[in-house]
Parts: sequence; C-alpha cells; structure tokens
Amino acid sequence: MTEPTAVQPTLNDIVALCKRRGFIFPSSEIYGGFAASWDYGPLGVEMKNCVKSLWWQDTVTSRDDVVGMDGAVTTHPRVWEASGHVEGFHDPLVDCKTCGHRFRADKLDEECCPLKPSKTPRECGGELTPPRDFSLMFKLHWGPVEDSANITYLRPETCQTIFPNFKNVLTATRMRVPFGIAQIGKSFRNEITTKAFIFRQREFEQMELEYFVHPSESDKWFAFWLERRRQWYLSLGVRESHLRLRQHGKDELAHYAKDCYDVEYKFPMGWSELEGIANRTDYDLRRHSEFSKKDLSYRDDLTGEKYFPWVIESSAGVDRTILVLLSDAYDIDQAPNDKGEMEERLVLRFSPKVAPVTVAVFPLFKKPGLSELARQIEHSLRGPYRTAYDETGNIGKRYRRQDEIGTPLCITVDYDSLEDHAVTIRNRDTMRQIRVSVDQIHQAVADQLKEMEKPRG
Repeated sequence: MTEPTAVQPTLNDIVALCKRRGFIFPSSEIYGGFAASWDYGPLGVEMKNCVKSLWWQDTVTSRDDVVGMDGAVTTHPRVWEASGHVEGFHDPLVDCKTCGHRFRADKLDEECCPLKPSKTPRECGGELTPPRDFSLMFKLHWGPVEDSANITYLRPETCQTIFPNFKNVLTATRMRVPFGIAQIGKSFRNEITTKAFIFRQREFEQMELEYFVHPSESDKWFAFWLERRRQWYLSLGVRESHLRLRQHGKDELAHYAKDCYDVEYKFPMGWSELEGIANRTDYDLRRHSEFSKKDLSYRDDLTGEKYFPWVIESSAGVDRTILVLLSDAYDIDQAPNDKGEMEERLVLRFSPKVAPVTVAVFPLFKKPGLSELARQIEHSLRGPYRTAYDETGNIGKRYRRQDEIGTPLCITVDYDSLEDHAVTIRNRDTMRQIRVSVDQIHQAVADQLKEMEKPRG
C-alpha cells in the first residue's frame, strides 16, 4: 500500500458516496425529491447518534454544572416576539425577472445563475428586483381553526425554549450560577436558497448550550467554552489544519452580543461556519422578563446579589458536523487487489468514535463451521462495538466495502481458525493483518482502536 494522498473531495464525491453506501438519501426521491430535504440511511443515522451522544457526554454528563432539557418544537408566539425573531429574523430577497429565480441579496456573489451557471446573478444580465425582507420563520396555525389568533411558528433555533424555562430549571435542580442548560433538537428556517448538500437545509438539528454566568465572569467563561468546543472537534478525529476560529467583526455582531466566534471548517466548497460561540449578554432573560411580566433574574443565596445572568452560547449543527466528518475522512490511496495489482482505494478514515461500524466480521467462505464461528464472534463483539457481518462476495470486495464506509477493523475467520482457534484482524488504515487467538479478540480490538483514535495532522 502507498502512503495516503492529500485528497480534497468535491461535494459531488461525498453526495455520491453517501447515497451509494447508505449514509444519506434524497428525501422523497421516488416522487422526484423534495428540495433541501435529506433522509439519513442506516449508516448515517448511526453516525448521527454517535455525534449527539459524544456531544451530550462532553457537554452534559461529564460535568456537574450542566443539565439538559428537551423543549417543544412549537411554542407560544410571544416567545418569538420577545426574542426579536418576529420583528428582525429576515433575509433580503431579490427576484430575477429573467429566470424567475430568487436569491439572497447579500449573497449574490456566492450564487450561480440557473441559466448561466458560470456567472453570478450580478453578471448574468438578468434584471433583479429591489431587495425586500423575507421572513425565515415557518408560520403555522395551532389548532383546528385557521385564523390570525392561532398563528405560531416552528422554532428557528432551540435556545429560545431554554430561556423561558430558566426559573423552572433553577427550582427543579437547585443549580447555582455559573451553570448551563443543554439541548439537542430540530429547528426550521425558511431559507431563500439552500445549497451544499446538508450544509444548509430548511430542517436541521442543533446541539446548543446556554451557559449562565455572572456578568463579571463572562469573558473568562467565553474563552473557556471557545477552546472547549474547538478541542471537541479534534477529539472526533478532525484534522487541526482544517479547523480555525474566526472572530466576528463589529459590523456582523448581533445587536445583543458582546463577542462572537465561529468555529470554521475547510469544507469542499471552502471555509465556512461549523459552530458559533457567542457572549449574548443578558439580552434573552431581560427580554423574556419584559414580555412575560415574570421575573427571570437570579438571586445569589450566598451574597444576596440579584442580577440577570449573562449567557455564553455554544450552537453547533449536527448535520454540518456529519458533513465535516465525511469530508475530513474521505481519502484515496493505492492498494493491492486480489491479483496483487495496485489499484485505487477509496477509504473513509473515521475515528473509531464516529465510525458507523466499528468492527466487521467475515467468514472467508460461506461454509459450515466458518459461518457459525464468525457469527459467534460478531455476537460477542456486538454491544461494546458497532458490528457488521458479511459473507457475500470475495474477501477483497468485502474489505473494500468496509473501507468505503470507514470501518476501522475487519476480522476474518478461515479454515485454520477451526484448528488453531485464531482469526485475522485487518487494520483499515495500514492494511496490516495480525493473527489473534479467539479468546484474545476483545483485547486486541481494544488496543488497535485506541491507536486509531490518535489525532491526525
């Protein structure tokens, strides 16, 4: 095997692999698809569950100062008035009078004309309408009667179900500032343009933390969570050279924010936001107190000081994290085939933490004795690891299938296994094979997986 090459996959490469191997499918494909809507297949949902579980472990269960909640997707419409979304959650929209396509007025240089894909809407010659505000919230009627009194919205972000529950959580948990409330859930934004596969969708999933602090300690905690979140992506195996932190300029800061950074990743389409970390000041609790007429301030039971806590927010996208992991793991090298000839090998170099299958088990041939032993081994590994069993096709093709879905280790049971009670373990990255006795499989697998979890450059 040759050393892996530095491969920068295109978005089309990733989309094709995702559909072929069962990570992500176009939604409603048999009906012609549904714009900007995607369904996670068997491998994709395993990855998604891994990502959410690892985030929850790092953010909530490993700490004694963060608790979780799961808020409703629909809430009282006053929530969105208080948050400022009804009044200000808009993007500027323009229509092209030539092709009829709609574009974000502030992103025209990033869009392509549908009639002349090599040109932007500014360059194609089509006449654009003056910009107008377009609400990004999905409006719906709550209840059996469709009238203005029953209008509410699908939530455009999960955090606004956390802030109204600030006092409820305090009472139920007896937490003291500083502390955080975390949530994973779906959000909905009626984006004017959706693009880049799962990077920008109208339905997406967020992992958000709202960490409440004393105003005098906001800078300290902002710096803490900024580095903590960067390190989390590195712990998933993302290459450090593909990550960076970008501070928002004064002209792009939200009106309520003291400071904000984006964790950016070098996606196939270029550097873009993966997660935002913001110092939201006391804007949210003050606004919800004002609109609800309920006191959401905090009283320190030791000092007697009463104040509105400031909020450090970490807002990460589950779907964008999946796209990062797929992009970062995508690699091509040269490896020998069954005839000993070198050929191109596509491999996803996932960290074992996020690989949808951790260990695959094969019988060398579909024969009595081999299949039974391979099944027994696969069952013994299932639970501690995410396992797969495959007895179809020649062994080389089965290895390649597992390489393409990022399986770190493959175990093969052959005829010698029936005599010497040993199996072959093959490493995805090095393709080296070692012989291990059946009663040592668990330790050998654990040792190799630990080695493969080391960060890449």
